[in-house]
Amino acid sequence: MTPVVLIAEELAPAAIEVLAHDFDVRHVDGTDRPALLSALSEADAVIVRSATQIDAEAIAAAPRLKVVARAGVGLDNVEVPAATARGVMVVNAPTSNIVSAAEQAVALLLAVARNTASASAALKAGEWKRSKYTGVELQGKTVGVVGLGRIGVLFASRIAAFGTRLIAYDPYIQPARAAQLGVRLVGLEELLRESDFISIHLPKTPETVGLIGEKELSIVKPGVRIVNAARGGLIDEQALADALAEGRVAGAGVDVYAKEPCTSSPLFAFDNVVATPHLGASTAEAQDKAGLAVAKSVKLALQGEFVPDAVNVQAGGVVAEDVRPLLPLAEKLGRAFTAVAGGIAASVTVEVRGEIVDHDVSVLKLAATKGLFSSVVEEQVTYVNAPHLAAQRGVEMSLNTQAETVDHPVLVTVRGALPDGRTVSVSGTVAQAGPRDVIKLTEVDGFDVEIGAEGILLFLRYADRPGVVGIVGTLLGQAGINIAAMQVARREAGGETLMTLTVDQALGADLLTSAADSIGATSASAADLRDE
Repeated sequence: MTPVVLIAEELAPAAIEVLAHDFDVRHVDGTDRPALLSALSEADAVIVRSATQIDAEAIAAAPRLKVVARAGVGLDNVEVPAATARGVMVVNAPTSNIVSAAEQAVALLLAVARNTASASAALKAGEWKRSKYTGVELQGKTVGVVGLGRIGVLFASRIAAFGTRLIAYDPYIQPARAAQLGVRLVGLEELLRESDFISIHLPKTPETVGLIGEKELSIVKPGVRIVNAARGGLIDEQALADALAEGRVAGAGVDVYAKEPCTSSPLFAFDNVVATPHLGASTAEAQDKAGLAVAKSVKLALQGEFVPDAVNVQAGGVVAEDVRPLLPLAEKLGRAFTAVAGGIAASVTVEVRGEIVDHDVSVLKLAATKGLFSSVVEEQVTYVNAPHLAAQRGVEMSLNTQAETVDHPVLVTVRGALPDGRTVSVSGTVAQAGPRDVIKLTEVDGFDVEIGAEGILLFLRYADRPGVVGIVGTLLGQAGINIAAMQVARREAGGETLMTLTVDQALGADLLTSAADSIGATSASAADLRDE
């Protein structure tokens, strides 16, 4: 029987051509729920964009389904856990829009520099006022790039052609790599003080939400122009509006918003703000690339071949049943390590101890690598692209196994050496609690802990003294943040202490900073360990 590929939304003709020769290509309106569920009953693969919801109900209606393909970057409309539980592969097109997104940031920057939008509107309204819309050149100016992931790098390479000086803030890239790109790495505060233009290219994570707020905008170079074509919420929109009103910020280009669709914002009141409705990926080329990429992935998947863009399938051959429960542990340890370290290490060793090493556990290094980068790059991190991300950032990954362990039958540790010479480690194990496995952290940077590796974890390091737990609890309570679990570990009374908290929702950067300041913490970080 010829496999059926169901196309639920408009797809580029070239993408359909890739599939037409080998498969039975059918079409359905993905927004017509009854029609979609009916058509899925015979589908081996389904291709969607953003309007079609492929949730547990849709997956249950497709007994033959082998692959769900999203012709785009995000997967908000695909219930990945439900697909994984059914053994259905999920693929997307993680790099299809990166050029378009970078070019949108450049377009906004130029439009803000030359007052293009407001001048155009005035001329069309019958006004010829050249002096009113005098702009500034880019040549010789300092451009600050916040985030040097794939899109940030593309933006930097393009804006460099204007004769600019490039500086960047990104704690997750090695200085040598930045130097190769012709970019000088600096701290966020230095970037804010020095830049004539700022463009943001960060993923949206608990630590980056609200990264640039009232405090940060109070120290910017007067007359700076700021662009955000990355993710909504990275800049506090009201704080930016206030800075524009005060004249500290000379202009802004905004393509993304904290809540979308957005038709009302304090930013819309300013003539020196160029605002667009999330057009970063809205080019014909990006749409065509996305369609072609997923069509090729669907073809590979239905032919039983390796799929580079699979987001929920690990690479590296068959994984032993005893090793499988350790995959989420290793990934979560990688995420926790990145949070505690506050950056990416120069080298990382994944240590596995216990009788489990009689099996091939090399996939645990891959899982930990995936976790290391999951919160610090724009694209979806998979078992396939994680090693490439590590190599791209100059991170050396290794695996160390020992048959003997102490305290726990199986112990996995992610240990890394940071560029400043520090060594950071995070350890954990998997324990059975009734019918399910429970993932626990057992050690964080030398402190013995025992806390579930789930939800949003906060790590606060400070000098031991009475009343600290109450201060943190009160601050979070006032912010409406519920604490699900808490553990305090110290090496000695009055000495260095680590407080680990599990909270029910993510904290913005401002609240995390406030919590740290309230207790004089020497470090504070958050790790999102929620199941994807």
